[in-house]
Amino acid sequence: MNSSLIKTFIFAWFGFWGVLAGFAGYTLLSLPEVSELRSAAPETSAFIEYRKKQAAEEGKELKVRYQWLPLSEIPELFQKIVVASEDAAFWTHEGIDWFEVKESLRQNIEEGKRLRGASTITQQTAKNLYLNPDRSLYRKALEFLITRDLEKQLPKQRILEIYLNIIEFGDGIFGVKSAAQYYFGKNASQLTLHEMIRLAAIIPNPLILHPKQPTGQLKWRCYEILRRLYRFQYISEEEYLAANGWFGGFFSK
Repeated sequence: MNSSLIKTFIFAWFGFWGVLAGFAGYTLLSLPEVSELRSAAPETSAFIEYRKKQAAEEGKELKVRYQWLPLSEIPELFQKIVVASEDAAFWTHEGIDWFEVKESLRQNIEEGKRLRGASTITQQTAKNLYLNPDRSLYRKALEFLITRDLEKQLPKQRILEIYLNIIEFGDGIFGVKSAAQYYFGKNASQLTLHEMIRLAAIIPNPLILHPKQPTGQLKWRCYEILRRLYRFQYISEEEYLAANGWFGGFFSK
């Protein structure tokens, strides 16, 4: 190899790593300061702003219902229901549930299509607070870094509190306080077991599922959540049977 080719190779090598280092530095500098969330409730979120923009592009104005509710005022049972249904390993993982990632990849590859997600509550919080919904590798990298920062900077209870206040429960309905008032006309503290289960059941598809419309998809979600609650011993056998009977009547309408 002559000297000119060697020089070209060396310049290209260092150029590649220089660009990569610059990209990494830019990414790190552009990360949000999540430590501000330790005490301050976010006034809005990237997802709320995205939904408003989406409505505006359709010539509409999104009516945003977003009210903050401290974790101490959110029923402990509802907290358990959401964790059990959305991220059962929330209290033990460090932001990424690698077991769920592996199982998701395996199942999706075997079936040849995307059947199962693996996003944790912390990842969903990172996405909703700071990121747009695209699926680019750059956005996934940002999600990973923000998730890591959230876990380092905030206690799990605070992450859960933020999550329960910013997730969408319907068109323009954000947070459990707004959802309880909109769907059931009551405070979150007054929700019954089956009402809490129905709210948790619509989280994966809040624009399709409705907690008061007994569709087949909602039925499957509600019964799955109810079984998990009983299996994890979050509810008694008496509560399980009573809720099971209530859902039997609700879904037979």
